[in-house]
Amino acid sequence: MFSLDSLAFLMFVAVLLGVWYHTAPAHRWRVMLGANAVFCLSMDVRAFFAVLAASLVVWYAAPRTAPDRPNRRFWLGLGLVAALAPLLVLKYSGMLVPGLRDMYKPFGLAYYSLQLTGYLLDVRSGQIPAERKFARLFCYATFFLSMTQGPFNRYDDLMPQLDGAPARYDFQRTVYGAQRCAWGYFKKLAIADRAAVVVNAAFADPASFNRGQLIFATILYSFQLYADFSGYTDIVLGVGEMLGLRLPENFRQPFLAASVKELWARWHMSLSRWFRDYVYIPLGGNRWGTARRDANLMVTFLISGLWHGANWTFLVWGGLHGLAQTVENHLPAPLRRRDKGIGRVLGICVTFAVFVLTFTIFRADSLAAAAAYFGGILHNPGHAVLSRYWELGLTSRLEVVELLGGIAMLVGVDLLHEKGWHLRAKLAASPRAVRWMVYEFAIFAFLLMARFLSSGGFLYARF
Repeated sequence: MFSLDSLAFLMFVAVLLGVWYHTAPAHRWRVMLGANAVFCLSMDVRAFFAVLAASLVVWYAAPRTAPDRPNRRFWLGLGLVAALAPLLVLKYSGMLVPGLRDMYKPFGLAYYSLQLTGYLLDVRSGQIPAERKFARLFCYATFFLSMTQGPFNRYDDLMPQLDGAPARYDFQRTVYGAQRCAWGYFKKLAIADRAAVVVNAAFADPASFNRGQLIFATILYSFQLYADFSGYTDIVLGVGEMLGLRLPENFRQPFLAASVKELWARWHMSLSRWFRDYVYIPLGGNRWGTARRDANLMVTFLISGLWHGANWTFLVWGGLHGLAQTVENHLPAPLRRRDKGIGRVLGICVTFAVFVLTFTIFRADSLAAAAAYFGGILHNPGHAVLSRYWELGLTSRLEVVELLGGIAMLVGVDLLHEKGWHLRAKLAASPRAVRWMVYEFAIFAFLLMARFLSSGGFLYARF
């Protein structure tokens, strides 16, 4: 299996790069199709054929959904069923029949379902023409860089790039891509995997930990999730950059958001755009008054919660984020303006607190488990955290320092990016001696702080 944090994946990418730049641009989508097939088959053979069948039905139905075609509603319905049925039946039925979803877990179930749905709706609305070649649609549906965790791609953005990718190999482009991949691996191995030790211990048995440890662990989960998911995205976008592809950004310093609305303009941005374009706006958006806007927001976020998984915790999580945005929309104008100064700082703190609170529910195995965790924070005695690190699964104070140091580096880089500092460009413009000093420090920090052979996979792969 070509997990992105495996040596096999790096070898796979190296081979793909060699074949890619020895193939004429007009034929590169076929190279990508072959790479997608190898990647997907390595993960789950049954799921590969599930995507194949869904893509075939959507490809056949899409051109028949045009306004001038007879039975267009039938073909639209058939295409939607093909795209969404695996998601609805195999994933969400588990809420009513426990264990059913564990019988068959296709890779990237939620991602390819929504991407095929978006393609079908775009063809129906006339935004893009229907694809004549099934192989090209299948290439889009199985695009390996987005298959398991995104980011979501639009058909009319991705496929033209596969046709028109740069013809010649560019060493500097490869360096930029490798730098972004390295930053992604640092986030994953040095921050997310070490934070997971603490988070998993606390959420497994909150009654065994004191109040301070539980608060520490749930804050760490927010950083674990961000480092894990944005790290995956950095690796994906870095590989895409090496291939000459511009894939959608998925994160933009989300913990510097000063409102929940701004948070969702910075967190999992490609998913937010998908729900905006295909759920919120079709429901009416904000065109039909305040009450309808609030209802549309709530419905959109409830659906977003259900998209994440077949568990009532996700439904509650989505509802709370919809409610938070609705409340924000009704605040007095002075409280909604958080552009600068102390107001923005307070907004960032409050938004981060909302994130931690709601994602504690998101992380819990059930609503009862979430209640037990919050109960531990309220009622468990004591506040010791770092002085009793071994109870949280860490083996030494050095591990605590390394974890907190990694988080500090993550926050520091986000602050620099927020200020408009493009670190890769700054590094490229530096003298060679400075560049190699930075590289050597980065390699040393990575080898010192990373937790090798400890990964349980990427968090969002299970959604």
